[in-house]
Amino acid sequence: MAVCSFCKSTLVRDGESLRRIGQSAELFDDHSPLALGARGQYQGESFTLVGRVQLAYQDDDGLEGRWTEWHALFDNGRSGSLSEDNGAYVFGFGLPTPAPTLPDLLRPEVGSTQLVAQQPWVLSSRVQVHVHAAQGELAEATDLKSTYPVVELRNMAGEVLSVELLAAAPVLSVGRSVQLSELKLSGLSDAQQPSESKLQAKGIECPSCGSSLTPTLDSTKSIVCGSCKAVVDISKGLGGDLKYYRQDNTLEPLIPIGAVGRVKVDGRVDDWQVLGYQERCDQPSDPDEEQTFWREYLLYNRLAGFAFLVDAEDGWSVVRTVSGVPSMRGDSLTYNGITYRKLFTYPAKTTYVLGEFYWPVRKNQRTLNSDFAGTGNSTHLRLNREKSGHEITWSAGENLTAQEVISAFRIPQNQLGAFKREASLLSGIKLGDWGRTVFWILILLFVIILMTRCTDDCSDVRDTYGESSAEYQQCRSYRSSSGSHGSSYGGYSSGGSHK
Repeated sequence: MAVCSFCKSTLVRDGESLRRIGQSAELFDDHSPLALGARGQYQGESFTLVGRVQLAYQDDDGLEGRWTEWHALFDNGRSGSLSEDNGAYVFGFGLPTPAPTLPDLLRPEVGSTQLVAQQPWVLSSRVQVHVHAAQGELAEATDLKSTYPVVELRNMAGEVLSVELLAAAPVLSVGRSVQLSELKLSGLSDAQQPSESKLQAKGIECPSCGSSLTPTLDSTKSIVCGSCKAVVDISKGLGGDLKYYRQDNTLEPLIPIGAVGRVKVDGRVDDWQVLGYQERCDQPSDPDEEQTFWREYLLYNRLAGFAFLVDAEDGWSVVRTVSGVPSMRGDSLTYNGITYRKLFTYPAKTTYVLGEFYWPVRKNQRTLNSDFAGTGNSTHLRLNREKSGHEITWSAGENLTAQEVISAFRIPQNQLGAFKREASLLSGIKLGDWGRTVFWILILLFVIILMTRCTDDCSDVRDTYGESSAEYQQCRSYRSSSGSHGSSYGGYSSGGSHK
């Protein structure tokens, strides 16, 4: 299939004949660094990007989004697909026909394990898709009118299995995560990393107060008005009435929107720009449990995609989504050869946002999260599982010090105190799992001894007046009421979940 770049007519080749099947819609400008004609290499083979298709979706909860898949034509005649994946990229190839027998993928719960060709895969997302627009040459004819389900499954080898449940027959492809910098690309578009000092205005008017809105990327789904702080949904385009909701003003972020910093992500140090900021909190099931708050900065790099800088009570970390899934066993899991232990599981809610986001932001948007920390010599590593609607995403990253954060974004040194977070009881102490166990046993013994000593404070009264005397009972009551300080230590309660 090919799309005329002048009139947008869509032509399908059938043998030696061509037939016109309609017109493609206009492409939305996603500021992608990729371009038709760009050359690159993957697994030692050269390819050229000769076409692309832009897909729009709506999941079962009504959330909308879109992504782009590029047709990579290799010099040996093979076709592949370079597609977006949660702010990153996946290089995939179609499976040969006939496709393997598939289980029912429309009804199982997201997160369940499914067997495809006798191999286990984790069902990660399920959305209804339609083709928004196409450009250039595509390997297969594309249905420009119908809506169909697309299901994604992921495995422990870091692979993504995409299943298009078309009416004629399912189409399957398998891909792996890839960094654009690894592809030795040439002939990219002239677009540059967004400037820290100037954001290009798109002429959007805030539907709440009338102020001008200036998104950095045309792929942005939500943007926050800088004047009235209303959150505006632009996922359906800029025409007509834009949906929005108002929010109360809170404290400004420590790192301003638009700031650019040199941050190490996935082992590489690059320039990352702050596009968005959100404040979140957990939702304890017990009203007596302590509620925890944290902040997340959405970072953008033109070639690397998106990442998150997280500011939590226990310190800073930088994470980004991953394509695969870990191997899970009980409350521990293994990812890239490293064992992680489960810290907490908690429902989370977004309470305040600024800037712009590549997903539609909903008021009081809720997710279900689980945090994991590396064990042994990898305690600085982190994993997070987040379930939103009918999609589960995994993110991986590592801790940062407050000094590393302010140095990366060139924050004045006299503001270091505002970036420091409450250290955990064991921070700075290099202990293995066995050492930590011994440490807590000693703490428990100390508490028992202390309680025993407190109990014996009335022993003299008991010996003098007797165990049943009013004097002894009054002494015990006084010691109990004045010596009790609740069941918390270091700001963390003795039970419940915390981020």
